[in-house]
Amino acid sequence: MRPGGGLVRKDILIDSVPGEVRIALLEDDMLAEVFVERAGARQAAGAIFKGRVRKVLPGMQSAFVDIGLERDAFLYVEDAAAGAEDIDRIVAGDPPADEPRPPDASRPRVPIQDLVREGQDIVVQVTKDPIATKGARITANVTLPGRYLVYLPGVAHIGVSRRIEDAAERDRLRDLVRDLTETLRLAGGFIVRTAAEGLSADDCASDARYLSGLWEEIHRRAESSQAPATLHREVGAVAKILRDVFHPNVSEVLVDGDGMYREAVEFTERMQPALVPRIRVHERPPSLFEKRGVQPQLERALRPRVWLKSGGHIVINQTEALVAIDVNTGKYVGRRTFEETILRTNLEAVREVVRQIRLRDLGGIIVVDFIDMEEGSSKQEVIQALQQELRRDRSKSRMLQLSEFGLVEITRQRTKPSLERLLCVTCPNCGGAGRIKSPDTLYFEILREARKIVDGEGAPEVLVRLHPMMKEALLPRCESLAAALGVGVERLRIREDPALRYDQWSVLPS
Repeated sequence: MRPGGGLVRKDILIDSVPGEVRIALLEDDMLAEVFVERAGARQAAGAIFKGRVRKVLPGMQSAFVDIGLERDAFLYVEDAAAGAEDIDRIVAGDPPADEPRPPDASRPRVPIQDLVREGQDIVVQVTKDPIATKGARITANVTLPGRYLVYLPGVAHIGVSRRIEDAAERDRLRDLVRDLTETLRLAGGFIVRTAAEGLSADDCASDARYLSGLWEEIHRRAESSQAPATLHREVGAVAKILRDVFHPNVSEVLVDGDGMYREAVEFTERMQPALVPRIRVHERPPSLFEKRGVQPQLERALRPRVWLKSGGHIVINQTEALVAIDVNTGKYVGRRTFEETILRTNLEAVREVVRQIRLRDLGGIIVVDFIDMEEGSSKQEVIQALQQELRRDRSKSRMLQLSEFGLVEITRQRTKPSLERLLCVTCPNCGGAGRIKSPDTLYFEILREARKIVDGEGAPEVLVRLHPMMKEALLPRCESLAAALGVGVERLRIREDPALRYDQWSVLPS
């Protein structure tokens, strides 16, 4: 729903070239989510491995497991025991179930050293892709997502997605799946996904049989494979989006390329044939992302500053520990009171903040610094708006209340690298700091180095080599530089060198 009512138009765009597939989810023609898959670099999240425990760390209540990736995966004690009670945490790709089993407070947590041992083989599933220097996060609580159900082989639990709000429908689906589990004599449990609303018993049974059969195949591979070994990979990006996002509320799926169009149609015919007519092939030129204005939005999503329509802006900074988002009034001065100006800016920022969180796939701890508000009603309005926008996010998140300093902390599920980490590398010039030395700083560095040459070597001339842009900044100050060195301007030679970085320079006797 749009703020103030009305349905949001949703479109899926699939753009492909040899070696890369890009998928965009548009909401009212605004880029809401983007997915990129490149040949040879498929994400590990959701994959199931037979791994070998390399090291157990009692002090950290965790273990490192070799699953065949570049770095050992990380297994925390709460993820080590199949049948853990925290169902919400282990199910990815859909809102939490409504009835996670309550933890048994009387039972002490089993230490990691009693659950796994070094050299032990163990079947695990990746819950978070490797990020930067961190290995993948894994769990022994394997889950298998289907179109309508998520299968939990090790947990005897039946749950329903919270986004199915009708109480009668929730009860019907829960009873349907429970009866089905007993009739088919299926071990484990299921989470009913949002797409299952109105689902028939036959469709539900078909999904359940497929998932249980898939688990049996994975189990057979585990018995016949030597660790480390890959037992199961999640479907590719196109199939995953069509399975998880292509619902009846999506207006159309536009596909750039005949081959990818056929793949999308074939998959949809198996999963939900009624939606096949909504898939259309895009005729070039121009490219699909250019025609729908996606490419400029994608470029802006890699910049720290995002402008709001009012003239205000938000600044997004990612660090190793958290993501900081700062809201500013910028050019917006309002029309009435100062409090109203701040409130309008914060409310406009709320929608853009959540859109950028989804688009950039920001995860972990996110701290939003809203502009300070005086009135309690203003603060409550901002919080309610933020809660409403976060409901549109498919990833699980938890939000704390607004602090007295105007800060809101959000923790959001992270399963893969953010858009910035996916599409960018560390700048070789600034080393990832995002800042370089100013012309003034470089001027005084050059002055000090040149003084050593003039005072120590008595060279007849001094040669300064600079980046072309830095040369333009330094030329107007040649006279002051020569005067500071105590030499005539004719003894100071400035040369540009395009091979140098912007903040690189050299000073030589000549």
